[in-house]
Amino acid sequence: MKIGYIFPGQGTQVVGMGKDLYEKYDEIKDVYRRVDEALGENVESITYNLSQEELNETKNTQIAIYTMSMAILEILNKEGIKPNATAGLSLGEYSALTCANSISLEEGAKIVRKRGTFMKELAPKGNWLMAAVIGLEDEKVEEACKKVEDGFVRAVNYNCHGQVVVSGEKDAVIKVMEIAKELGARKVIELKTTGPFHTEKLEEASNALRRELEKIKLDKCKIPVIKNINGEEYDENDNMVDILAKHVMSPVKFRKSIETMLNLGIDTFVEIGPGKTLSGFVKKVCKERNIEVNVLNIEDVETLENALRILKSTKTIK
Repeated sequence: MKIGYIFPGQGTQVVGMGKDLYEKYDEIKDVYRRVDEALGENVESITYNLSQEELNETKNTQIAIYTMSMAILEILNKEGIKPNATAGLSLGEYSALTCANSISLEEGAKIVRKRGTFMKELAPKGNWLMAAVIGLEDEKVEEACKKVEDGFVRAVNYNCHGQVVVSGEKDAVIKVMEIAKELGARKVIELKTTGPFHTEKLEEASNALRRELEKIKLDKCKIPVIKNINGEEYDENDNMVDILAKHVMSPVKFRKSIETMLNLGIDTFVEIGPGKTLSGFVKKVCKERNIEVNVLNIEDVETLENALRILKSTKTIK
């Protein structure tokens, strides 16, 4: 068995996510305590006590998901389960880098909190929206974006075959959704996000994030980590600060990331954090390639205990 951990990004958050884990495991509580001390804030309160609308604010979403993912990871580490490679969607790349010991939990929490704040506060003022277009080729989604002459919209997340996320001004995104349907899209879905993420509109946020990234220690990854920016593995020549700074204003190549993990021999994918979104992407990519893999997700006590039974039965092969 070769294990690949995948970590979710924004859009999967729900109030109270992971609360049963927090209540059952002291290791989970300890991770939240460490993050709280690093930030001087109460992440449990952010995760469990805010309204859904407040949690959906980028500055709150990112730290809540990151902390939950890292808390679950702590349990897996304690049980001696180690991945052979890891990746994350957008925000999730910071979880992957923490998993690979490139960045500490505390430094990761600080930079994630700042990243979310910059993406919220330094985005241009406006009415922004993101939406998933399902059942349409990448090129057709890009074509739909180009057809919008009045307003800003871009294709930004290439998640799997037949699913691309677009981002931009609300009216322009809605127009793309209409055009996509005319071009044959099976479904279009508005996402729970509030900015023109992964577009050039976040240049100011990118520059601010770069300045903060230059202050922290980023070590060489101890296991392969797959980059969003091109779907390839980080190597020792990469400028991690530059990549992570550009990350917030560049499209996410998650389908390519999954393909790279498959090429590394990963046959068991474990999604760590709220939701099953990435698990769905993996299944679709594997179906395209006619590959059978194990796909697990961990987001509560039941799914954690199920994953532990399976993963401990056949340990990772180095």
